[in-house]
Amino acid sequence: MHEFTIESHFVGKDRVVREIYDKLKMSVKTFGPINEEPKKTSIHVVNKTAFLGVATRKAHLILTIKSDRQLASPRIHKTQQTSASRFHHEVKLISRADVDNELVGWLKAAYKLSA
Repeated sequence: MHEFTIESHFVGKDRVVREIYDKLKMSVKTFGPINEEPKKTSIHVVNKTAFLGVATRKAHLILTIKSDRQLASPRIHKTQQTSASRFHHEVKLISRADVDNELVGWLKAAYKLSA
Protein backbone atom coordinates (compact mmCIF):
# COMPACT_ATOMS: atom_id res chain seq x y z
CA MET A 1 0.00 0.00 0.00
CA HIS A 2 1.30 3.43 -0.92
CA GLU A 3 1.49 5.97 1.89
CA PHE A 4 0.59 9.47 0.88
CA THR A 5 2.01 12.37 2.88
CA ILE A 6 1.34 16.09 2.97
CA GLU A 7 4.85 16.61 1.59
CA SER A 8 4.30 14.25 -1.35
CA HIS A 9 1.54 16.56 -2.63
CA PHE A 10 4.07 19.39 -3.08
CA VAL A 11 6.84 17.49 -4.89
CA GLY A 12 7.49 19.09 -8.29
CA LYS A 13 5.11 21.98 -7.64
CA ASP A 14 5.92 25.68 -7.73
CA ARG A 15 6.90 27.11 -4.32
CA VAL A 16 3.84 29.37 -4.31
CA VAL A 17 1.60 26.28 -4.09
CA ARG A 18 3.05 25.41 -0.67
CA GLU A 19 2.91 29.07 0.41
CA ILE A 20 -0.81 29.25 -0.44
CA TYR A 21 -1.45 25.98 1.40
CA ASP A 22 0.42 27.16 4.50
CA LYS A 23 -1.56 30.42 4.61
CA LEU A 24 -4.79 28.49 4.09
CA LYS A 25 -3.93 26.09 6.92
CA MET A 26 -3.07 28.94 9.30
CA SER A 27 -6.42 30.60 8.53
CA VAL A 28 -8.39 27.41 9.09
CA LYS A 29 -6.61 26.63 12.37
CA THR A 30 -8.09 29.83 13.85
CA PHE A 31 -11.52 28.09 13.84
CA GLY A 32 -10.39 25.23 16.08
CA PRO A 33 -8.60 21.88 15.78
CA ILE A 34 -8.17 20.30 12.36
CA ASN A 35 -6.67 17.12 10.95
CA GLU A 36 -4.97 16.85 7.59
CA GLU A 37 -5.55 13.54 5.80
CA PRO A 38 -3.40 13.08 2.71
CA LYS A 39 -5.17 11.00 0.04
CA LYS A 40 -4.09 9.92 -3.42
CA THR A 41 -5.32 13.02 -5.29
CA SER A 42 -5.86 15.58 -2.55
CA ILE A 43 -5.48 16.52 1.09
CA HIS A 44 -8.67 16.36 3.16
CA VAL A 45 -8.94 18.92 5.93
CA VAL A 46 -11.15 17.52 8.66
CA ASN A 47 -13.00 18.77 11.72
CA LYS A 48 -15.23 15.80 12.68
CA THR A 49 -15.81 15.19 8.96
CA ALA A 50 -14.01 16.58 5.93
CA PHE A 51 -14.96 20.17 5.14
CA LEU A 52 -12.23 21.02 2.65
CA GLY A 53 -10.41 19.16 -0.09
CA VAL A 54 -7.14 20.58 -1.39
CA ALA A 55 -5.77 19.37 -4.73
CA THR A 56 -2.27 20.54 -5.61
CA ARG A 57 -1.40 21.48 -9.18
CA LYS A 58 1.87 22.68 -10.72
CA ALA A 59 1.20 26.36 -10.00
CA HIS A 60 -2.09 26.55 -8.06
CA LEU A 61 -4.47 24.84 -5.65
CA ILE A 62 -8.00 23.63 -6.32
CA LEU A 63 -10.15 23.74 -3.19
CA THR A 64 -13.38 21.82 -2.77
CA ILE A 65 -15.37 23.50 0.00
CA LYS A 66 -18.39 21.93 1.68
CA SER A 67 -21.46 24.17 2.06
CA ASP A 68 -25.13 23.94 3.07
CA ARG A 69 -26.17 26.37 0.33
CA GLN A 70 -25.20 27.43 -3.15
CA LEU A 71 -22.59 30.18 -3.03
CA ALA A 72 -22.79 32.87 -5.69
CA SER A 73 -19.37 34.16 -6.64
CA PRO A 74 -17.37 34.49 -9.84
CA ARG A 75 -14.52 32.77 -7.95
CA ILE A 76 -16.41 29.49 -7.82
CA HIS A 77 -15.85 27.67 -11.07
CA LYS A 78 -17.78 24.49 -10.31
CA THR A 79 -20.62 23.63 -7.94
CA GLN A 80 -21.92 20.16 -7.27
CA GLN A 81 -25.04 19.50 -5.22
CA THR A 82 -24.34 16.32 -3.28
CA SER A 83 -27.64 16.14 -1.37
CA ALA A 84 -30.66 18.31 -0.57
CA SER A 85 -28.66 20.56 1.72
CA ARG A 86 -25.03 19.88 0.74
CA PHE A 87 -22.97 21.51 -1.96
CA HIS A 88 -19.34 21.22 -2.96
CA HIS A 89 -17.80 24.34 -4.47
CA GLU A 90 -14.51 24.43 -6.37
CA VAL A 91 -12.25 27.46 -6.08
CA LYS A 92 -8.86 27.93 -7.74
CA LEU A 93 -6.16 29.68 -5.71
CA ILE A 94 -3.19 31.09 -7.62
CA SER A 95 -1.64 33.33 -4.95
CA ARG A 96 -1.53 33.87 -1.19
CA ALA A 97 -3.78 36.91 -1.72
CA ASP A 98 -6.58 34.53 -2.75
CA VAL A 99 -6.81 33.46 0.91
CA ASP A 100 -8.93 36.49 1.78
CA ASN A 101 -11.88 37.35 4.02
CA GLU A 102 -14.46 36.00 1.56
CA LEU A 103 -12.71 32.62 1.25
CA VAL A 104 -12.06 32.38 4.99
CA GLY A 105 -15.76 33.07 5.61
CA TRP A 106 -16.74 30.14 3.36
CA LEU A 107 -14.20 27.92 5.11
CA LYS A 108 -15.47 28.92 8.57
CA ALA A 109 -19.03 27.99 7.56
CA ALA A 110 -17.75 24.67 6.16
CA TYR A 111 -15.83 23.99 9.39
CA LYS A 112 -18.99 24.54 11.47
CA LEU A 113 -20.97 22.20 9.17
CA SER A 114 -18.49 19.41 9.77
CA ALA A 115 -18.50 19.73 13.57
